[in-house]
Amino acid sequence: MCAQEHEGHRNRMRERFLAGGLEGFAPHEALELLLYYALPRRNVNPLAHRLIRTFGTLDAVLSAAPERLAQVEGVGMHTAVLLSLVAPLVRKANHTRQNERPVVTNYREAREFCLGLFDANADEVFFVVCLDAQGRVLRAVRAFTGTIDETPVYPRTVVRIALENNAHSVVLAHNHPSGVAEPSDGDVATTNVLREALSTVDIQILDHVIVADGEAVSLFQWERTRRMALPVAAQRRAADTQRPRSRSSGTVGKGEHEQNPTRRI
Repeated sequence: MCAQEHEGHRNRMRERFLAGGLEGFAPHEALELLLYYALPRRNVNPLAHRLIRTFGTLDAVLSAAPERLAQVEGVGMHTAVLLSLVAPLVRKANHTRQNERPVVTNYREAREFCLGLFDANADEVFFVVCLDAQGRVLRAVRAFTGTIDETPVYPRTVVRIALENNAHSVVLAHNHPSGVAEPSDGDVATTNVLREALSTVDIQILDHVIVADGEAVSLFQWERTRRMALPVAAQRRAADTQRPRSRSSGTVGKGEHEQNPTRRI
């Protein structure tokens, strides 16, 4: 394609977008339109196709880390930064609705809010979302960061974060970067220990959200669904096994939290 034909193609693509947004655009065409503004003098159609082939989907391209994008032939760091900026910018815009604090009062709102906390992290990250008495978000604190397989969680740190932010309740959230958005036994056990630790300062856990691959699952809703599916006898056995041990048993012993994490999630 000569320079004149290429410029005409760009103009037609822009006119399509101005007339109807991205409706009717193929994924590679939407990506091509964005690439025009990073590489204004190049035919970016082959690069758009190459990026889709490399990462599989448009969402995966826009969720990739800049360093990974820059490994693709034809992508410099300038282009990589532009592409990787799109997804977090959209998430940030969704969270700043007319400068109002987001409200989290139920499972759905917890999932939606927590989805916006996570970028394409290679490691597990654990957030404590502090809420006031009306469920408005006071602050979302990145409390812990771990390896791709596990994150150490210290109850005393979670309690401190909640108190420092005058939280009435909290939502816990962490990601499974190498797995699926389904609670593990470790997630359930950690939540029980943190629930006990926070109850000592009259702070409630509203939910614990697990995020993976663009999806979010409410641990509390997941537990509720499982309980409803269990026979009565099985419910009683599950309640016995999940009931937190007394403080005298040493589950959340005073002064031990920072030295030994409750478990690794």
